Amino acid sequence: MFTTNVGSTDRIARIIAGLALLAVAYFYQTGAGMWIVGIVGVVLIATALMRTCPAYSLFGMSTCKLSKK
Repeated sequence: MFTTNVGSTDRIARIIAGLALLAVAYFYQTGAGMWIVGIVGVVLIATALMRTCPAYSLFGMSTCKLSKK
């Protein structure tokens, strides 16, 4: 499956930003801007819920805490 690379703080920030963008798309935008902002909001929420970000994987990044063994 996918490697977890989105940490807890990052997840919370993505959910808040995603919900804010969805609200902006719903209440304030019209036309193509509404769709672009809405899609970005959905992607942020989806990556937070799945705990994986394709862009982080592409660049080898992670905001998860490393497990100490």
